Amino acid sequence: MQIKTLALVASAFVFAACGGSDTDAAPPADSNATPAASGPATLAPATGRTHEVKMELNSAGAYVFNPANFTIKSGDAVKFVGVSGFPHNVAFDGSALAPAVRAQLDANFGTERAAELMSNMYVAPGEGITISFANIPAGKYNYNCTPHLAMNMVGVITVE
Repeated sequence: MQIKTLALVASAFVFAACGGSDTDAAPPADSNATPAASGPATLAPATGRTHEVKMELNSAGAYVFNPANFTIKSGDAVKFVGVSGFPHNVAFDGSALAPAVRAQLDANFGTERAAELMSNMYVAPGEGITISFANIPAGKYNYNCTPHLAMNMVGVITVE
């Protein structure tokens, strides 16, 4: 009985591997696809203004980005600079981003990337990261400081 069952299971695998039709094949690639959508994204240098955001423990005892919520143009850059209340980092929420947008934003972290959409930790005044928003479409981009997320150190960058 075991041999018959084994033979039946093996036959099912063979037929499954050999079966199928051309309708199961992936559609041809879109010739109009952007490089970010068709391959790995690469760092896109900023072409516009650089906006500065301070990462700090303010006089009221709150961990904040200053400013936290602001608007930039696509192609601008944001320079996050540690001031006080260390350690700090910058992490973006990629859960609502299209895969190509997430990949481009991640690539725009350059060499200061600790993990996907997350910068290294900064522990001294003046340390930080500049992130390019070149090739980033209009939209809202939520970010936070991982060590101080529970203390509501969050912000939103709106790209026009």
